[in-house]
Amino acid sequence: MEMRRHDQTSSTRTERGLLHGYWLLSGYGLRASRALGSLAAAMLTTIVLLMGFGLPQDEPKQAATGKVPPGGGTVTFEIDKDHPQNPTKDRFIGERFEKALNITLNSVVFRSSGQDLTTAGTYIEMASRVTEPILLGLAVLAVRNRVKR
Repeated sequence: MEMRRHDQTSSTRTERGLLHGYWLLSGYGLRASRALGSLAAAMLTTIVLLMGFGLPQDEPKQAATGKVPPGGGTVTFEIDKDHPQNPTKDRFIGERFEKALNITLNSVVFRSSGQDLTTAGTYIEMASRVTEPILLGLAVLAVRNRVKR
């Protein structure tokens, strides 16, 4: 792997980039501490981003509107939710940390948290749901290779 990563002639730039990332994140699947450190750093980054931009200021409230016919009859209601708004102050408080941690831990195992998030928060969670399970897999492979020896 190391030779292929440094080979400038027969390997493509994409292959060298992938090998370099594999080496950087998990030491070619041999360094569990590096893979777990990468996972912890990704999770911490996700938590900070969610606390700063992803969690709404307040829980969106449902509002029901409808019309009652003058002579009685069927009432039709339309239920809408407000769009989540970014907070203007107190972004980094304990309650928001707990919500962000819950969302991040759920995203490591491909589950959606079911939380109402801002638009930025939705994209942060999607990116987290792709990258963090990959890092978890690299950590599991590294531990497996250590135990197998």
